[in-house]
Amino acid sequence: MEKLIYLLWGDGSPDSGDELRAALLTQTVPRLAAAGGRGISVNVHDSDAALAPSPVPAPAGEQPHVAQASVWFDSYDRRGAADAAIAALGRDFSGYLVTESLSADYGTTRYSGRRDWPDGARSPGVLTVSLVHRPAGLGYEAWIERWHGTQSPLSGRLQPRCRYVRNEVVRAVTADAPEIHGIVEEAWPSAAHVADPMLFFNAGGDRARLTANIAAMLESVNACLDLGRLRNSTMSEYLMSAL
Repeated sequence: MEKLIYLLWGDGSPDSGDELRAALLTQTVPRLAAAGGRGISVNVHDSDAALAPSPVPAPAGEQPHVAQASVWFDSYDRRGAADAAIAALGRDFSGYLVTESLSADYGTTRYSGRRDWPDGARSPGVLTVSLVHRPAGLGYEAWIERWHGTQSPLSGRLQPRCRYVRNEVVRAVTADAPEIHGIVEEAWPSAAHVADPMLFFNAGGDRARLTANIAAMLESVNACLDLGRLRNSTMSEYLMSAL
């Protein structure tokens, strides 16, 4: 099976996000399932997610990514009905074929129990969804080693992450899709854990520890990502069906 991610772009307002969420859950998800989607999830920047500000927002004048629809197909070239389902939302969108790495799931870290909520219910807490790029001049093998082998375990130690999904982009599948090398989904216990640096970096109220953790994180991130192109949005997560 192969995983497709559709990113939707918009103005980032919570009201618009609430409307988009309703359309995605009531219209798009059933159409994706009817198209043969095996596993479906929806992430959207709605009023719940807006309680946590994005750590790395899009710069002024640039549309942020406001939603993500992920779907598994037996073969990505049978996605015509899925493209149509996303297009029916009337929003700008881009589609990508990705390779998923479920680095950490609910119940595998001390910050969350195993998933016990039903399909279609909002997941607890809040997600940050990041669009990442390999730095110019860094070879592919070195990039993967730094991202997967260094950054992933370091951030797992320094941050209160509940779930961590690494999506390496294989290629774009829609015309004019912006270049993206990875789409990272990270779940956090609450909006406060994203909004408060003390919580976001597991500093426990200790300013020296906060400074040290931020410095370690920045050093690692700088080594594996192009920070100038990094974009991040806070989102609510809806897991529609399990594989």
